[in-house]
Amino acid sequence: MDVLLDPVNLLALLTLTVLEIVLGIDNVVFIAIITDSLPPERRNLARRLGLGLALFGRIAMVLGVSWLLTLEHPLFTVLDHDITISGLILIAGGLFLLYKAVREIFDTTELHEADRGVAQRRVSLAGVVAQILLIDMIFAIDSVLTAVGMTDEVLLIIAAITIAIGVMMFFATPVADFIGRHASVKLLALAFLVLIGVMLILEGVGEPIERTTVYVAIVFALGVEYLNFRRRRNLQRRGGGKGVIPGQEGL
Repeated sequence: MDVLLDPVNLLALLTLTVLEIVLGIDNVVFIAIITDSLPPERRNLARRLGLGLALFGRIAMVLGVSWLLTLEHPLFTVLDHDITISGLILIAGGLFLLYKAVREIFDTTELHEADRGVAQRRVSLAGVVAQILLIDMIFAIDSVLTAVGMTDEVLLIIAAITIAIGVMMFFATPVADFIGRHASVKLLALAFLVLIGVMLILEGVGEPIERTTVYVAIVFALGVEYLNFRRRRNLQRRGGGKGVIPGQEGL
């Protein structure tokens, strides 16, 4: 525990924690979307189980970092791009995200509420938890390798990961509830997952996109959506709070 009393190590812990939280934003969005397929009374349990198991998975990855590094060895080359085991995992994860996001976008835009009701009865808790764990492991590959590159203190890395998972557990439900109440935000979140899926695929083939650029674009899109949200709310207030937007009564 003396490691945590060193000011330099405390600064490293803060930096690692912030890094893990920022890189976990996409995971929170995915959890919010995927748990929506469960009945309301089972969603919180699925989030806690999924993230709890993900914590142990990430710790195992930290302790087995030497094995994790072997995933970076090239297996074969395609069009002058070295494909590694890690790359194949990222490509598979990206394709999975694209499938889930595009399918959810279709159901949302086509207003398949009845189909969603049937799906909620068919989807199992174990299946949703397994998907959360799978995607978290894929997202964690880069963050764990980055953390190991920043410090060789395993205790600091595990502490940062534990705090980050705790923050994700705290915010997963509010984020999921907010997305569920606002269809436009849900579609924006799904578009975000499509973007992350493409980013994972490109990273898997050796053409990574700078994550900062992606996050800036997402923040900008959220800012635009916030302005639209304020405009709709102000129009509803002007219309007497009846939910009728002036000038669109006949639409």
